[in-house]
Amino acid sequence: MNLEVSNLSFAYSKRGRPILDDVSFSVKKGDLLAVLGPNGVGKSTMFRCILGFLRNYDGNIRLDGQEIKSLDHREIAKYVAYIPQSTYPVFNYTALDVVLMGLTNQLNLLAAPNQEHIDEAYAAMESLGIAHLRNAGYGEISGGERQLTLIARALVQKAKILIMDEPTANLDYGNQFRVMCRISDLAREGYIIILSTHNPDHAFLYANRTLMMYSGRVIADGAPDDVLDERLIKVVYGVDVNVEDYRYGSRRHKLCVPINGGVEKHG
Repeated sequence: MNLEVSNLSFAYSKRGRPILDDVSFSVKKGDLLAVLGPNGVGKSTMFRCILGFLRNYDGNIRLDGQEIKSLDHREIAKYVAYIPQSTYPVFNYTALDVVLMGLTNQLNLLAAPNQEHIDEAYAAMESLGIAHLRNAGYGEISGGERQLTLIARALVQKAKILIMDEPTANLDYGNQFRVMCRISDLAREGYIIILSTHNPDHAFLYANRTLMMYSGRVIADGAPDDVLDERLIKVVYGVDVNVEDYRYGSRRHKLCVPINGGVEKHG
């Protein structure tokens, strides 16, 4: 399984400014691609193109060689699952019910899940460490648990490409790490993970690839240790940082450390 995006450009109207401008990248089995960039650079729009929600783009998006435009939404759902930011639900479904909603591309409109489907949903929850929440109200569990429930829903969908829109947004410090560790595990199991984040440390800690976007274009693409540096972070985010090596035993990775709180001092 692979996804290839080539020369992707998009504007919401013919006379509107380009939201995406000649974006190209590819991902393969086992990749965890962290997409970084400030608000408004086109990350969510790019995701909507890959998911088939926006089709009037220029360029190509291919799933195993098949152009997305040639596939309907049900076919795309066999390959790609979307995990949004965790939100508070209108209806307090059980966590298991939410996971079972990932079956919509496999069931007929009026069909109900059978025991095999329920067992698959429970197994997905168990793999993420949330099986004990199967009967808990989705609106009554923590933000991190809701995010893991949405990931379990995507696993039940049986898609091998998981697109995540800021999966740690609004999560506390501990839940951010718990969710990211589970996401990293999925990449090691062979899933393709594409996630947006505003935290360069997420790229350093968990991703094997990073894509930096700015003004609708890709300005850096490669291994986080190779492409994320002080100059790039300053240009994109306007923040002064040192990128430093961190070692603990056999573990080594890089971290961003703000200089003077990240803001240049004057006077």
